[in-house]
Amino acid sequence: MAERRAKKTARKTVSGRTSRKTARRKTKTTRGKSPARRKAATPKRWSQRVTQESDALDLKRGVFTLRDPKKIAASLKRSAERSSRRKTSAYRSALSMLTFYVNRAGRTLPKTQRSRLERAKDELKKQFGREEQ
Repeated sequence: MAERRAKKTARKTVSGRTSRKTARRKTKTTRGKSPARRKAATPKRWSQRVTQESDALDLKRGVFTLRDPKKIAASLKRSAERSSRRKTSAYRSALSMLTFYVNRAGRTLPKTQRSRLERAKDELKKQFGREEQ
């Protein structure tokens, strides 16, 4: 069985050498480059890049880690209203960014922080005058 698996993974290349298909990640080295030519550190995950460089909002750094739901909602509202690049209403942009953050964090988000962000959603509705009665 192991021999069959080894035969399946071994492939002949154009030059006639046998190469193995592996899932190794290519790493970029900056050795030999001057410090001026090195790129600035980029976020590891695309979701992190979205929250930092969103076309809809310019968020204040650390907005989702604030302790007070009212402050989170106020910061999101301020960012949404000041943005000239958003394509929808300020309320919708702010709420979608908050929902995006909660959904992408998934199970890694502590329950206390998740409940705080859920309360921030309710507070955001109040601040935009969209309370359900």
